[in-house]
Amino acid sequence: MFRRIGNTVVRHPVWTIVAWLIAAVAIVATAPSLPSNSDESSFLPKSYESIKAADLQQKAFPSAFTPSAIALYQRTDGGKLTASDKQDIARITSELGKKNIDQVQKVVPGPPSKDGRYDLTLVQMDSKNAGQPKQADAAKVLREDIKQLSKGTHLDVKLGGSAAQALDQQDSSKRGQALIGIGTFAIILVTLLIIFRAPILAVLPLVLIGLVSAIANGLIAYATKLFDLQANSSISSILIVVLFGVGTDYFLFLMFRYRERLRAGDEPKQAMVNAVDRVGEAIASAAGAVIIAFLALVLSTLGFLKQMGPALAIAVAATLVAGLTLIPAVVSLIGPKVFWPSKSWQREPENARFAALGRGVRRRPALTAAVSGLVLIVLSLGTIGYKATFDLASGSMPKTKESMVVQDEMQKAYSAGAAAPTDVYLTSTDGKALDKSAFDAYAKRLGAVDGVATARMTQLNKDGTTADFTVTLNYEASTDKAIEAVGKVRDVAHSGAPEGTEALVGGMSSIYKDINAAVNHDYRTVFPVAAVLIMVILGLLLRSVVAPWYLMASVGLGFGATLGATVWIFQDGQGHSGLMFMLPVIMYLFVVAIGTDYNILMIARLREEAREGREPREAAGMALRHAGPTVAAAGFILAATFATMMLAGNSLLTEMGFAVSFGIAVAAFVMAMFFTPSLTALIGHAAWWPGHGDRAQEPALGTGGGSLASGQVPDQGRDTVSQDSLGGRE
Repeated sequence: MFRRIGNTVVRHPVWTIVAWLIAAVAIVATAPSLPSNSDESSFLPKSYESIKAADLQQKAFPSAFTPSAIALYQRTDGGKLTASDKQDIARITSELGKKNIDQVQKVVPGPPSKDGRYDLTLVQMDSKNAGQPKQADAAKVLREDIKQLSKGTHLDVKLGGSAAQALDQQDSSKRGQALIGIGTFAIILVTLLIIFRAPILAVLPLVLIGLVSAIANGLIAYATKLFDLQANSSISSILIVVLFGVGTDYFLFLMFRYRERLRAGDEPKQAMVNAVDRVGEAIASAAGAVIIAFLALVLSTLGFLKQMGPALAIAVAATLVAGLTLIPAVVSLIGPKVFWPSKSWQREPENARFAALGRGVRRRPALTAAVSGLVLIVLSLGTIGYKATFDLASGSMPKTKESMVVQDEMQKAYSAGAAAPTDVYLTSTDGKALDKSAFDAYAKRLGAVDGVATARMTQLNKDGTTADFTVTLNYEASTDKAIEAVGKVRDVAHSGAPEGTEALVGGMSSIYKDINAAVNHDYRTVFPVAAVLIMVILGLLLRSVVAPWYLMASVGLGFGATLGATVWIFQDGQGHSGLMFMLPVIMYLFVVAIGTDYNILMIARLREEAREGREPREAAGMALRHAGPTVAAAGFILAATFATMMLAGNSLLTEMGFAVSFGIAVAAFVMAMFFTPSLTALIGHAAWWPGHGDRAQEPALGTGGGSLASGQVPDQGRDTVSQDSLGGRE
């Protein structure tokens, strides 16, 4: 199949390129805009208690006041607010309400702080559009108007709340995407220049993958709209890295193989056909592992991850198709001039460093396996201290953003939980009016819960069938203590509900508690499903039952080492309260799926060496010698491109960038280079059971019955040399 693809695109390169350009124009021109949602509650299915509580609030209290934006006032000199200051605050609040800003429904004064240094204006927006870009636009107008109205006063005014956070997150995301894009381009350009010393080869993948990126983004927008998926601004930053990182990997796999066939004496166009023929299965297997792992996210209960899975799978699928069609077509048109001005493509280097490493693995496979395995196990010990944090807003932007400053100052000036109180909705199950005489006792029970600052009944619906008890916690909504406290509130609310009533607990802490439960569900579902499907792909590729087990075990150790190192650096080293809650899921998929690529690379080369008649230890040494340069180049570029996410300036992408880049470095430079080949050498022929993947193959027709020396080409119609199926020798 892959040979037919190679023949077709090399025979018709211009038509192949034109087809891609037409597809790009058509998709980009007609694709809908990619929606974005920053409302954490939209990530959860309706079966969770916090979402049931929110739905009940909409029915029972449709006009309930929940601020989407909060203006925080303090004097510029930091002193207590004067009577004149309070008059200015009342004037600003009144004038804001008269402006009829889009999405704004009510503007009311808030409570002053106990120390008299702070005061608030609370702004309610249309709850139906919570988390949508139009509310971020409203926050922008509000922020500008408040600054204008406070001119000439002694007040310093800042705008916070969920709508302002969405605005700041949007701005931070745009800046982060720009930095990530520039960093990714620079790393790929410089690294390819160093590897090939050819400017055309350095620029070519950036141009081609840029075209693929436009198509992939359009297809993702279509899929998001078609399946009504949730979107988040962080996905765009991840997409940039995935497209250019993985795309450059596949470009390298193909170009190493193309160069190898030119060195072997193939005519240029036939060299590309042979390259696609031999590298196609390996690229397809590697991409298949990544796609399946990403699609496993569809099983997630979180809307954010449900959308991310198909989006990343579409991106990798588009990159795979480009790697087998667009790249071969363009390179076959240019021919060997693609390597200009370097002459190194004409001769095969000695690869002395990798030859020495290969000799070390061949002589001492047990020691190599033990040392590399011990490194992974020691790093994995850090996972014991893992904690999750659920504040997606502060995790996706720097602490210096205005809405984050408001959040921090409100925690100091008011009760930490005042900005996002918990609501307990007591509702009648038989349709009868609630007994009001029981309200005080119920509120006292809620107020007595450990971690609760205050609890009081705040409103009753018109029919008297639902009461809202506002519970203020001692802790900020996203902290571990708040999530633990809201769990206790739920227990008391449920058990203490009077007969004939049902209690539902809502609010941000309740949402975070449900997100925590959803993530734990994903760990039990997504992890094993992704692992099993990747093992199936490995088994089909290698025709072995044994090899996939220890390959996945090594990748699992790599995941543990990555999470452990991330915990040590960010929690213990930098003092973070925890890692972003979705990080282990994302890290698992990236490290397991993409890390498997390098295991596929090395094990495929090892199999080829074994088929040439070498014993397991010698085959492992030769595999490291010849496939090592490809692993090193691809692993470095991919790890470095993911590391650019650390430039975004927020903890979510910084943690994600470090974790994934570290995990890929471990996969390439520890697992693929040492752990996998040394284990395969130790296991020997049994690694390929029940197949015989390492047995010497029958000589190809027309070779005279003898085995071919490396580099011989008996005819121009078929590459019969048993070589590395992922890029070959440097």
